[in-house]
Order: sequence, then structure tokens, then C-alpha cells
Amino acid sequence: MSRLSDQFQYNDAKKNKGMALNLKQIKKPIDAELNIFEKRFRESMRSKAPLLDKVMYYIVQHKGKQMRPMFVFFSAKVNGKVGEATYRGAALIELLHTATLVHDDVVDDSNKRRGFFSVNALWKNKIAVLVGDYLLSKGLLLSLENKDYQLLHIVSNAVKEMSEGELLQIEKARKLDIDEAVYYEIIRQKTATLIASACGVGYASARPDDEAGLEQILLFGEKVGIAFQIRDDLFDYGSDNIGKPTGIDIKEKKMTLPLIYALNQASKSDRRHIIYLVKNKNLDKKAVREVIDFVHQSKGMEYATEAMFKYQKDAFDILHQFPPSDARTGLEQLVRFTTERKK
Repeated sequence: MSRLSDQFQYNDAKKNKGMALNLKQIKKPIDAELNIFEKRFRESMRSKAPLLDKVMYYIVQHKGKQMRPMFVFFSAKVNGKVGEATYRGAALIELLHTATLVHDDVVDDSNKRRGFFSVNALWKNKIAVLVGDYLLSKGLLLSLENKDYQLLHIVSNAVKEMSEGELLQIEKARKLDIDEAVYYEIIRQKTATLIASACGVGYASARPDDEAGLEQILLFGEKVGIAFQIRDDLFDYGSDNIGKPTGIDIKEKKMTLPLIYALNQASKSDRRHIIYLVKNKNLDKKAVREVIDFVHQSKGMEYATEAMFKYQKDAFDILHQFPPSDARTGLEQLVRFTTERKK
């Protein structure tokens, strides 16, 4: 990684920091659409079953930044207009995303989500699985009842890919034999396909007959999703810019890009030792700290950061094929937010 490249990336991020990392400013061009969506989505989460309604209310109260609906609305406006199908598409994406989060917490045996208790922690695994199933079915029915078959196809493909990616990661985690090619395939399927589908659903809702444009916006979303996940992986090792290392991926025996690169640069004996620590000492704080230090000393952070900015640039190159507009600018700012965020 060249120092010139480092400096370019630092200056570029610094130049856009005020604009790119202020989510409130980024969403201004679609504030009206998001407000309408928010009301409709909350209403769609209601249920006649008291327990289910209670869980739905809890989920809505602790929702995230809703970046995926933002991708939907900006993508619809990048070469078209927001319509009723766009609102349904945003709801479909958010229902799917919420369902996957609920199921992921069960799979990962996680008791916290965004600093709050997860659904499975409060209502146990059986209810959490059923809630995830309910959310997914709500999204599918929403599309079928309105004959949004193209949107349903995009999202159904994402569900398939995400499931395959999760299973691939579980399979490879047993032997810790993940190389870069496998790593990229896992994050493409697990993370990037959902962001790509958000962009695709938005675009298709406004321009259903523009297959070439849809293909490009899907590819744009995939590049963004990969960059987003690399950024997420970097948080595990921390730095002066990112913050205190968490070591969560190490504790969960996940092989991410900084560690994969570091292992590829290591001697056979060092590689065996680090893999042993990840496999057998992953809950030992001293061992986790040793792995983090090893990644830093091997320049794994720098390598992963370079890769992240490459995918960011690839996304921009695709995005700039669309005509200039507030929506295109909003997407560019949203990409910067996802790849330059501090948490």
C-alpha cells in the first residue's frame, strides 16, 4: 500500500467528512418520503396477536439508522420518481432486514442488539424464530398482494444468497481455512446482497423496464455492501481513527480480511500459533490481544483499508454513469457514511 494512496484517501475523507458523515444532512432530499414510510411501516408491524404485537412494538422502538430504506428511495430517484411501489419496496427490504437480524441473534446466541436486549434474550429462541418468520412472510405477502413480482424476485434472490453465505461461513469456520476469495464470497452473499437488493428494489420500483440500469444499480449496491462489511471488520481490530479494538470476531472465530492478510504474510510457525489461538484461546483476553497486535504488526489494517477504498471507488465509478442529481449525490454521501463511519 503506497503512502501516496494513504494520503489521497485521508485527504478525500477529510474533505467530505462534514457532508458525508452527517446522516441527518444526507437524508434531507428524501425526508418527506422517509417520514411517510416510517408511519406506514409502523402501522404494518401491528398484529392482532397480543404477544406478537408486543414484540413488534419493541422492535420498532429500537430500530437502527434505516440506511437500507434510504438506499431504496435514493435509488428510485436516481433515474426516476418515488411511487407507491417504492414505499412497498422499502417496507419489504426493512421487513427482510429485521427478520434476518432476529434470526442472526438466534444463530449467534447473541443477547444484545444495538445496545439493547435482543428478541431471543427477552422472549427466548422459539419466539424469536417465529417472529423472524412472521416478518419475512409479511414482506412476501405485501409484494404478492400488490403484484410487485419484480421486487419480490430481487429480494428472494437476496434471501437465498444470505442463507448460502451464512452456511458457507459456518462450514469454513470449523477449519479456519478461509482465504481471500472465500472471504469475499461470504461477505458478498451475507451483507452485500441485501444492500444491492435495496438499491435494486428502489430502482425497479421507478424504472421497471430498464434492465440495464437495474443491473448497474445492483452492482453498485454490491460494491457498497462489500466496502461496508470490510469497514465493519476493521472495527474489530481498532485504531486511532476507529476506536478501541473489540476482538468480537476473534472470539467468534471469524476470519476477516485484516487477519487473513496477516496470516498470509506470516511464517508457518507464526501462522500455526495464531490459528491455534483463534481456535482454542479465543475467549482468553491475553490471547485475543496477541492476535490483534499480530494483525497490526503485519499491516493487516492498512491492507483491509486499501481494499475498502477500492470497493468504494468501484461503487462511485458505477454510480457516476447515472445522470447528476440530488439523489445521485445522496447515494454518494451515503456510501461515504457507510465506509467512513466511526461506529
